[in-house]
Amino acid sequence: MIPFSPPRIDEKTIAEVTEALRSGWISTGPKTRLFEERLAEYLGTDHVVALGSATAGLQLILHWLGIGEGDEVIVPAYTYCATANVVIHSGATPVMVDVLDDFNMDPEAVAAAITPNTKAVIPVDISGLPADYDRLFEVLESKRSIFQPKGEVQETLGRIMLISDSAHSIGAKYKGQTAGMIADMSSFSFHAVKNLTTAEGGAVVFNVADKFNHEKLKQQFKISSLHGQTKDAFSKVQIGAWRYDIVEAGFKCNMTDLQAAIGLVELERYEDTLARRKAIFDRYSERLSQCDWANVPIYQTEDKTSSYHLYLLRINNATEEQRDAIIHKIGEKQVAVNVHYIPVPMLSFYKGKGYDIANYPTTYNNYKGEITLPVWYNLTDEQVDTVLDAVITSVEEVMG
Repeated sequence: MIPFSPPRIDEKTIAEVTEALRSGWISTGPKTRLFEERLAEYLGTDHVVALGSATAGLQLILHWLGIGEGDEVIVPAYTYCATANVVIHSGATPVMVDVLDDFNMDPEAVAAAITPNTKAVIPVDISGLPADYDRLFEVLESKRSIFQPKGEVQETLGRIMLISDSAHSIGAKYKGQTAGMIADMSSFSFHAVKNLTTAEGGAVVFNVADKFNHEKLKQQFKISSLHGQTKDAFSKVQIGAWRYDIVEAGFKCNMTDLQAAIGLVELERYEDTLARRKAIFDRYSERLSQCDWANVPIYQTEDKTSSYHLYLLRINNATEEQRDAIIHKIGEKQVAVNVHYIPVPMLSFYKGKGYDIANYPTTYNNYKGEITLPVWYNLTDEQVDTVLDAVITSVEEVMG
């Protein structure tokens, strides 16, 4: 069986994690700090905060922004549930909008959805392709006059905040800018299936230096990630430095040194990872472009370069049932594929809150024929060809 997305674990990874184990620092310590420094250097920024997940990063951003009951946060209907879940957990209302044919949030739908209660917009760089950030910023600027800030942070920002769910897009580019340095703040994922993994993990990146001090933001987010505690374990072990305080009812989502050890190895060789993933994307597209039933994904334009995270193939004119039958036949041929994602309005929890997929026609049209193909560093060209053979044969068997 060709697996869908196994992590890249080799002797270099094992050695780095072993070193962390032997050091005695298995929670947040020196490797986490080093990972933050090197990640900031890679992204071209001054400060990042490493966390337990991208979801935690989004939650901390909303917490810092003061999002709460009565507020609205606009999210795309086509995303993983985490993008909307964090809004629910903050006490606010997720306002879902449709996406474009490239799977990214429709800026014009955002413009139509903004009300005086809107406090943030969270586009998702789906599959690693950046959203249309310039147009989104234009929309937010055009709505500045109806923005009603609550609290000092929102008043200082002076407009609706643009928060990037960059879970898929580390290494992507938008008009020459690196993902993480485009929106006001961004949250990356280092989950096991992501391009750059720390097993579980994430990071928040700041891009608001014109309004806020990034070093102070880093300190604040670290405190919020550790129950509101003013010192982490590494700081407390210094001689006589045991005393701490709790300054807020925070969260518990700090990254550990074991996670950071994996991340340090992955980050060091990440450009090589991106190059291999692009080669796999290109090999898929070269052959699938010859099939009239195949809608191959966009992963490079004049303004955008993907991180090549997910290869979102669509089968033209396929129903959900036909798509599912194709996936079953591909599996019989010993190839694992996936679907990204079931749209949020189709999930039971959100249907129960009144969201209806009929209100998001492009989202549903993109989803019903979508099949995600395997992409991982050690996937060989021969295995890519095996995947292609399995997909093409299976589509022909089901669709005729």
